[in-house]
Amino acid sequence: MKKAIVFAAAAVLMSTNAMAERAGQEVYNTKCAVCHASGAANAPKLGDAAAWGPRAALGVDALLATAKSGKGAMPPKGLCMDCNDTELKGAIEYMLDNSK
Repeated sequence: MKKAIVFAAAAVLMSTNAMAERAGQEVYNTKCAVCHASGAANAPKLGDAAAWGPRAALGVDALLATAKSGKGAMPPKGLCMDCNDTELKGAIEYMLDNSK
């Protein structure tokens, strides 16, 4: 009986985690916009094609690696410590798509 309860609880937690994944726009709005909307600490501003163009040329995977490790004044994951790679990638793609 205890094993069944443990497995049921694990299944609920796993399904909750899967459903909790946030879209790129949501991650941007709740985490990234703090700096990328205003350009704080030299963050490239959303919509600034000149700033994002050279970054876009690097590709999303390279930008993800940079976001995960941090760059300049940006700390690792931009302080979105609860973001997974898919969420970070979505936020990067959102910023790129809105900065052409």
